[in-house]
Amino acid sequence: MADHHHEEDAKAESLIEKTRDKVHGADDSSSSSSDDEGKTSSLKAKVFRLFGREKPVHKLLGGGKPADVFMWRNKQISAGVLGVATAIWVLFEILEYHLLTLVCHGLIIVLAVLFLWSNASTFINKSPPRIPEVSVPEKPVLQFASDARVAINQTFALLRDVASGRDLKKFLSVIAGLWIFSILGSCCDFLTLLYISAVLLHTVPVIYDKYEDQVDSFAEKALAELKKQYAVFDKKVLSKIPRGPLKDKKTD
Repeated sequence: MADHHHEEDAKAESLIEKTRDKVHGADDSSSSSSDDEGKTSSLKAKVFRLFGREKPVHKLLGGGKPADVFMWRNKQISAGVLGVATAIWVLFEILEYHLLTLVCHGLIIVLAVLFLWSNASTFINKSPPRIPEVSVPEKPVLQFASDARVAINQTFALLRDVASGRDLKKFLSVIAGLWIFSILGSCCDFLTLLYISAVLLHTVPVIYDKYEDQVDSFAEKALAELKKQYAVFDKKVLSKIPRGPLKDKKTD
């Protein structure tokens, strides 16, 4: 009997040890998986993103219907918008049609059709056309004016900050940007520039979203090279330029 009880106790102890081993193994696997997740998250955090972005491209474009159009979420609408922009550019730039002429001809055709339809409806026993009442809503206009005012004030504040002479790097960046825009303005007119911007908005975000890893890797190398060149330029040229005081002297 004593031997029988001893065998049962041994079996119970072995079962308990196996259960403990399984629990410790599960804990080790969970801890290792959590460590792996932490490592992957830290690696993702260290990945270079262009312009330091942390959100997807769709969110950076606003995340609304315009972003859906630029990201080709609805291919019919995106193709329609790009097609209309192309038609307008061809009409005004290649065929040299003028905006005022187009608006006047369009209004002449619409008014003539509606006028003839309204007068001929009594003779052909059909109802006259229902002309909708068109009015510009107040809220979108005020919102657009408010957004435009904020953007203009920010631009003036940026120009004032640049003209104050406190940040040489920002000054050179603004000058270079204005110089590039002046070159583009001399090469093409405003309508062509708008059309190029529309085409870029319909192509660059989609391509970047598809090949963002390759683009970010190339951009990281390019920015590193630019920083090296700027450091050399700063050491040889910018550091030798005499500068005024960065802060105004305190007056008693």
